[in-house]
Amino acid sequence: MTPRPHVSDALRSCRSAFLGTALLSGMLNVLALTGSLYMLEVYDRVLPSRSVPTLIGLAIIAGMLYVFQGTLDLIRSRILARIGGVLDDALNPHVFSIIARLPLVAKAQGDGLQPLRDLDSVRGFLSGLGPSALFDLPWMPLYLVICFAFHPLIGITASIGALLLIGVTIVAEIATRNPQQTATQLAGARNKLAETARRNAEVIQALGMSGRMLGRWQVANDRYLTGQMRAADSSGGFGVLSKILRLALQSAVLGVGAWLVINQQATGGIIIASSILTSRALAPIETAIVHWKSFVIARQSWSRLKTLFARMAPLAQRISLPAPMRSLTVEGVSIVPPGSDRASVVDVSFKVSAGHGIGIIGLSASGKSSLARVLVNAWTPARGRVELDGAALENWNADELGAHIGYVPQAVELLSGTIAENIARFDPEATSSDIIDASIAAGVHDMILRLPESYETHVSDTGGALSAGQKQRVALARALYKNPFLVVLDEPNSNLDADGEKALTQAILGIRARGGIAIVIAHRPSAIAAVDLVLMMVDGRVKAFGPKDEVLQKVLEAPSRPVTTLRDRSEAKSSTS
Repeated sequence: MTPRPHVSDALRSCRSAFLGTALLSGMLNVLALTGSLYMLEVYDRVLPSRSVPTLIGLAIIAGMLYVFQGTLDLIRSRILARIGGVLDDALNPHVFSIIARLPLVAKAQGDGLQPLRDLDSVRGFLSGLGPSALFDLPWMPLYLVICFAFHPLIGITASIGALLLIGVTIVAEIATRNPQQTATQLAGARNKLAETARRNAEVIQALGMSGRMLGRWQVANDRYLTGQMRAADSSGGFGVLSKILRLALQSAVLGVGAWLVINQQATGGIIIASSILTSRALAPIETAIVHWKSFVIARQSWSRLKTLFARMAPLAQRISLPAPMRSLTVEGVSIVPPGSDRASVVDVSFKVSAGHGIGIIGLSASGKSSLARVLVNAWTPARGRVELDGAALENWNADELGAHIGYVPQAVELLSGTIAENIARFDPEATSSDIIDASIAAGVHDMILRLPESYETHVSDTGGALSAGQKQRVALARALYKNPFLVVLDEPNSNLDADGEKALTQAILGIRARGGIAIVIAHRPSAIAAVDLVLMMVDGRVKAFGPKDEVLQKVLEAPSRPVTTLRDRSEAKSSTS
């Protein structure tokens, strides 16, 4: 079984890089004493002696140390940036997998891309100045000790300033946590509304909803801006406060130093050197406060990633099983849709052998589409199991199982790419013959040849220039690629014309003739013309199952007359079951 990845594992893999960064930080903080010591020597040694050679020698040494310091600082910043890249390389594949799988196990929140934004936030923080300040903070006592060495009063003044800034940091942590979380949630709500408007642009325009949607957008955007400004005001206010405190502290140190010089307890060089040292000692705290917003965002992102990784373990790699060729068995399956607490399918059981076709019928919201999603392994049943040749679906490797399954969902969407790539399921090893065979089996080959660029016609995730019927027929060819054993078609003729329905019937007969199993979910009777079995569902339960003619006869005799309803709706578009 594949070990469960954890975000902390990715951090542990960077331990040597963090250790190197800590060592570089130590060297940088020692080198940061260059300026104060240079000024001390100039004021206390060069000026009294008026020695130009000494001044030149000190300047050369200081210049070399500054170059060395700058080089080390550049190396440290690049190491931190590389750490962010390593974390991204380690976590990105699983983050993408989570984004793709999360809608199958939980109700969608926002636009579903929050895990990717969280990873970007963590990487962005590591590449900024925030981590450098955190590495510099442990060296603050070194500067304070030197200040005490100059004179206890200077050390006490600097220590008081440090404590004040640390207090500001703690208060900033408490004060900015909730505003930043609120701003993140409001941003997600705003983005979700924008995505909804984009996907439903035609309906919004046709039904005159543009003004009302704009009103909702303005409300959502105003809430987001208000939350964002509160978070920015909070973090920015503490940044300004820390800056003022640091400037005031520098002046206080200068004042204390001047008093000591007046009382002949210190030299003029100590005044300047202690001021520079105090500024350097408190700079990491000020930098940390200025970048506290980024730190809070990165920490929240890290926490969400940890929670999500713990919840969404990677799919286990299992032993490869032989291709199914005998039967499909559904045993006591009950289904609770992701994000819901109510079962849409209850205790469904049936078995079908190779070469048969099942038509699943029933009124809207009877659980037909929910059952289809479980049959193709998109959803996991709350209870029961689905087997191919006696092997439960969860015992298969997901990618290997997908090769044996064909699926046309109720809401057809193609992926951005060429028609050939979509039919081949983006298989890099696909051959032209496999793609054309699938198209011929779906009766769509001639239609594709009439397109401007034939199989190389590019489509977007919304279908591009293809009509709804053309998208549905291309999706059927994708479902038939490489002759999968189980083919599940959910309302496959909802957008088809007479020629398309004829091709669909032939495709279903072709699946059965080659020893596959076809399952068709339908409202229109023409969709189940090529099946020999019918499963009738009512309120999520199996009402009848058996040979098509027998089941339809029973349904016709029933008081509710669902088949009559079926025919009455033959020209209506299917709705989600």
